[in-house]
Amino acid sequence: MPVTSLNRRAACLSLLGGMAALAVPFRSDADARFDERIKVFRLDGDGVTYAFGIDSVGQIQALHWGGSLAVDDPLPAAPNPSDFSGFDRANSVTPLEYVAFGGGLVTEPSLKVAFPDGGRDLVLRYAGHEMTAEGIRVRLKDISAEVHVELTYGMDKATGMLSRSARVYNRTRRPLRIDQMAAATLNLPFADDYELHYLTGRWAGEWTVQKRPLEAGSTVLESRLGMTGSQNNPWFAVGRKDVSEEENGPVWFGALAWSGSWRMVFEKDILGQSRITAGYNPFDFAYLLKPGESLETPVFYAGYSPDGMGGASRRMHRFQRTVILPGAPAPKLRPVLYNSWEATEFAVTEQGQVALAEKAATLGVERFVMDDGWFGKRNNDRAGLGDWTVNREKFPQGLTPLIRRVRELGMEFGLWVEPEMVNPDSDLYRAHPDWVINFKGRPRSEGRNQMVLNLARKEVCDYIIKSLDLLLSENDIAFLKWDHNRSWSEPGWPERPVAEQQRLYVDYTRNLYAILAEIRRRHPRVEIESCAGGGGRVDLGIMRFSDQVWPTDNTDPFDRLKMRDGFSQAYMPGVMMAWVTASPNWVNKRSTSLEYRFLSAMQGCLGIGDNLNHWTPDEFATAKRLIAEYKAMRATVQRGDLYRLISPQDNSPRSATLSVSGTRRQAVLFAFLHSSSKFETAPRIQLRGLEPQTRYAVRAIAGTVADDTPKVASGAYWMNHGVKLPLRGDFQAAACVFDAV
Repeated sequence: MPVTSLNRRAACLSLLGGMAALAVPFRSDADARFDERIKVFRLDGDGVTYAFGIDSVGQIQALHWGGSLAVDDPLPAAPNPSDFSGFDRANSVTPLEYVAFGGGLVTEPSLKVAFPDGGRDLVLRYAGHEMTAEGIRVRLKDISAEVHVELTYGMDKATGMLSRSARVYNRTRRPLRIDQMAAATLNLPFADDYELHYLTGRWAGEWTVQKRPLEAGSTVLESRLGMTGSQNNPWFAVGRKDVSEEENGPVWFGALAWSGSWRMVFEKDILGQSRITAGYNPFDFAYLLKPGESLETPVFYAGYSPDGMGGASRRMHRFQRTVILPGAPAPKLRPVLYNSWEATEFAVTEQGQVALAEKAATLGVERFVMDDGWFGKRNNDRAGLGDWTVNREKFPQGLTPLIRRVRELGMEFGLWVEPEMVNPDSDLYRAHPDWVINFKGRPRSEGRNQMVLNLARKEVCDYIIKSLDLLLSENDIAFLKWDHNRSWSEPGWPERPVAEQQRLYVDYTRNLYAILAEIRRRHPRVEIESCAGGGGRVDLGIMRFSDQVWPTDNTDPFDRLKMRDGFSQAYMPGVMMAWVTASPNWVNKRSTSLEYRFLSAMQGCLGIGDNLNHWTPDEFATAKRLIAEYKAMRATVQRGDLYRLISPQDNSPRSATLSVSGTRRQAVLFAFLHSSSKFETAPRIQLRGLEPQTRYAVRAIAGTVADDTPKVASGAYWMNHGVKLPLRGDFQAAACVFDAV
């Protein structure tokens, strides 16, 4: 969580004063030690050791990141740095933990500043350290100027997840401009066969898994959108080609906890050394620090797994569940919800919503969510955004009668909002046209007929908090679907002095977090879903305030198999909302059975978005049965260990996933077939993660198992011999539950 010591501007910014502790959002409980004799620090947790040391000139060098070392194993002191040539100075070829642009640096800097006299040289040296409750805090200082940098290290003992962040202090007598600032630089052990895994996408096509070798030069992943973005997600994993597989081999992985513009740079230098630098995106970035001010980065989380990509994912999932999410270490299970969007779109009425709620309740739905169209003059997407008052033409008595009926039916009530946006055709914009992000005198681009409110401004923060607080105080609302349907354009803040306008890139996102934190403080029972035109804002920063996320607007159940595979590389299934919607699906006009659609969605947080007014009695019966089955196993699906048994990538005709409960007493298998041909025989699926000696009973909840399948067998049998699911045809699916007996 980035927190600055800026001059706070009352209301909204005063909220941030109480959020400084979020800079490192977990109390590091890993073993942290410093060997005074050789000047070496180390952190240890869950089979991982991270070590770094102070070299002879006061630089901080990386020494080890990987599998755990014994407490008494000798670690070498940081070696003396030396130039490789007159072109390649020591600071460009030494594996440094944090390096500033200066002293001849030609590789990616962690920090770049500009002084008022035009100087841009900054050379950092060790100035002290503290061993703290959060881990390790190392202080650096420029060789002459009063520019100080504080590096914070922590590690979660249960997962071995490392946290790193940095704060720069201006203790000079003049303003200092930050042109580039990373949370950390991570150095990988030397190897010449690294392969980078990352996630790319677009609207309705998010979470595509990409791979490329780490070769000489740089690979850059970034967002310039003012938000996380779908084009790249701020997550990475690095394995060794032909060595690191799904369940075997070393993998280094990590994610940046930031929901604004960000950048990750993967470098392989002239000596073949690989490093990763991540933080604020320097594109169009300039942050002016006045004397006495400081700026802190987001947190960069990183981990190591000896158990391949699957092991890396399971560590990341466990860390999110026990440290990051609201309610950690035991976040609430996600309820089955119904959302009205596809049934009514903007044509919401009290009578129509009640009719849908009554039908949803018969299925066992636990949360009814009314989507867009309930407020202001919102009859289409061209008007009303920003006016968060109930439309009295549609709801003459307000929301109370609808909510009362939803509650009588045994469900919670939720509501769609998009607080960061405004339509030009709105009372808010007519009153405050200066509240949007804009460049003075330049066109104001619209996306989806809307513009972005400038959350960096105090009065905008105050308005959003006041509007939502009133809405939640006057109505029994348990859930907000918080949407964000366009990226930035014309990223200006003309009310600020010219030299301070680009603070927007930090202050907007920082204030977004503050608003979410304040809403949750005032209304602790209210849960929030992060949505941004689909999966455009999913990251470890927003997840601290979001109980679940909307990964994509694409609800095609077959497309979702690949997307879920990509999503699960970085994020846990227990936050991934997935709806059952109409067939043929609006995206591809693909027809699939209701059972297939349910099984696809049941691998995450189950929801229904179809128009229940069009369902047949048989469809209601199928849905009611599968929702009951989901409730009985959702703790395993949402909180268990995920094993990607058969990948849907590379045009695979089959895919399969297995979720295993933390106690190893239950496992849930989902299997899918795209299409069969030539009378092919279905392969056996070998499970993972079970207790070999425990006996498990198998029960098919959809589809069937082969006739020769035993009803009860050992975990060893299911893992080594496997189970056969005789799927044939197009878009077929099956699911089984394995319960310990």
